[in-house]
Amino acid sequence: MTGKIRGNNLVGKTIVSEEKGKTFGEVNDVSFVSETGELMNLLITDATQNLDEMNVEQNSAGSYMVPFSAVKSVGDFVIVSQDDIV
Repeated sequence: MTGKIRGNNLVGKTIVSEEKGKTFGEVNDVSFVSETGELMNLLITDATQNLDEMNVEQNSAGSYMVPFSAVKSVGDFVIVSQDDIV
């Protein structure tokens, strides 16, 4: 994905897979490297059953973490590659 994405532009957006259009939940927060500002993970709230069924890593607070490298585009939705989530 090209261009810079600001983390606050992602919060509240629904995450959708590019392959099958499955929804996974909403972006609640982002984790990033404080020195560089590089986005690392999207922290998901209101996870759907689609995300529950996948083997997705969770943080210590129980939020699902979707790697930012899985993000393909950002608009009204955050489009992710389902294969890159796990």
